[in-house]
Amino acid sequence: MTTSEIFDGLLSNLKVGEKVSTIRARRDEITKALNKNFRSKNACVDYKLMIGSFGRHTAIKSISDLDMIFILPSGLRDDYSDTNGPRRMLERVRNVLKARFQNTDIRVDQCVVRVQFASNAFKFEVQPVFENLDGSFDYPDTKAENWKTTKPRAEIAATKECNDRTSTNMRHLARMVRAWKNANGANIGGLVIDTLVYNFFAQTEEYDFANTGSFDLMSRDFFAFLMDEPEKDYYLALGSRQRVHVKSKFQAKAKKAYNRCVSAIENEGKTASVKKWREVFGTNVPLTVSETILKASGSGTYTGTEKFIEDRYPVDITESVSIDCEVTQDGWRPLWLRLMDRVGVPLNAGKHLKFQVTSCTVLEPYTLKWKVLNQGPDAERRHMIRGDIIDSTQPGIRKESSTFRGEHIVECYVIKDGIVVARDRIDVPIITTTDV
Repeated sequence: MTTSEIFDGLLSNLKVGEKVSTIRARRDEITKALNKNFRSKNACVDYKLMIGSFGRHTAIKSISDLDMIFILPSGLRDDYSDTNGPRRMLERVRNVLKARFQNTDIRVDQCVVRVQFASNAFKFEVQPVFENLDGSFDYPDTKAENWKTTKPRAEIAATKECNDRTSTNMRHLARMVRAWKNANGANIGGLVIDTLVYNFFAQTEEYDFANTGSFDLMSRDFFAFLMDEPEKDYYLALGSRQRVHVKSKFQAKAKKAYNRCVSAIENEGKTASVKKWREVFGTNVPLTVSETILKASGSGTYTGTEKFIEDRYPVDITESVSIDCEVTQDGWRPLWLRLMDRVGVPLNAGKHLKFQVTSCTVLEPYTLKWKVLNQGPDAERRHMIRGDIIDSTQPGIRKESSTFRGEHIVECYVIKDGIVVARDRIDVPIITTTDV
């Protein structure tokens, strides 16, 4: 499979596609309900603006959070200018939408009204705003008890300008980075992603006219740029130059992606290259013809037995989870696997392994799922590749044992409201073999 075929297939698989019509229909129903209450207009879909990744046209098919603003009648501004005004406005919007969507979870969340649709897992965050003369908007903040200013039109314009200048490569790369984020559990907000992509193209013209045959090099160089970024609490957003918060560090995951890009490029034209690109960008990277046949046949091979969380749930990483593994053996004190890896202590067979969540930003309730994937000749010989999506052994824990040599992998997925919102992976390198 050529580089162009890989990236053409990836970009095609990332398209929002048929979801667009559902998103627009939901958006318009929300807008109609608000216009009827605030303007006494029936079936009016004006005075709204989609912002966020959908509004900037950098969204991918796994999108679950939709951001929109509803422009309020300017004559109401004075009525909601007191310290309790922001909350009263958000509560009014909430009540209007609860009356329209009676079986939907709708609640105020600091600056927005969150509308969680159960039927298709979309969550709309509706922000009521007053428009200013310069095209910016004032929005309510219940914590600050006042109205703040946002400039999403400037962000949309900057995205379009960069995209036009780079022959649409800005949006292509922004979508690919979202695929990487979701495949590797990198908790980076969409506006930070688009800002980083914008900054990448600002410091190089090398890929302004590149086609997909060069997207392997563009990916490599972007992750090199990303892993060398200094750790920051915030970035100045493209266009608006407003502060946008960094949710979690991404440099280490970017370095892993860079190394995988290098390996994929070195193995260009081989099945090993496709495997590496799938480690970077996930299952949206198309398989080779031979891999597709093996997967369909369910034969005892890596591609034939491994299951993918993306086939069971939408994946839209908006939170963080970390896992580690407590390694024990009778008569020995427990050790943590990540520490063993850092200090160079080998993991031998015959150990008891207790994989567990060490930190998680997702609010309960949520569901945990795991995947244990065995790799290497011993696993293949014993027909024990595994790779199913499985439940916890006990809350927050998955118990296993180090049975045979190989570079094994354990992944953990946090599922909230039917969406995988956080994931983590730990490598389990077992260096000696014992029969158990």
